Amino acid sequence: MGKITNEELLATISGKFGDKVTVAGEPYGLLTLETGRDSIIEILDFLKNDTVLQFIFLTDITAIHYPEQKDKEIGVIYHLHSLVNNVRLRLKVFLADGDVHIPTATTVWHGANWMERETYDFFGVIFDGHPDLRRILNVDDMTAFPMRREFPLEDPNRVDKKDYFFGR
Repeated sequence: MGKITNEELLATISGKFGDKVTVAGEPYGLLTLETGRDSIIEILDFLKNDTVLQFIFLTDITAIHYPEQKDKEIGVIYHLHSLVNNVRLRLKVFLADGDVHIPTATTVWHGANWMERETYDFFGVIFDGHPDLRRILNVDDMTAFPMRREFPLEDPNRVDKKDYFFGR
């Protein structure tokens, strides 16, 4: 158990940011908050530089695609860890599919550079102000974003994917 509980963490963040932050849940004990793109960098900066909270470790930046959610199709997800307090936090920002711009977190953590490039490469999220936003794992001339749920998983007409080829 950490030195700071999720209730204390939520009280501190809510006291500072008010209605800019909403609680999305607490799955498996991991406090999950939602915010908007306008306040994400301010919140991340506060969480990192606050002398009590000390969320100095950015574990991951990733995204998710929910094509069925109108005006909230793309979610950018930040995982933070306070090593001093032994507590983790998840922040989510949802964006409309046609407007996938969000400010870069490289101004807060230099290590966000490659995480944002990977998120851009797989989901098409554009991190405004990023020092080198280009594909990192896929080929440069690729026009699609492979982790979006825009294409069927398998081509039903492929003959080499029949179950009997695999002993099923």
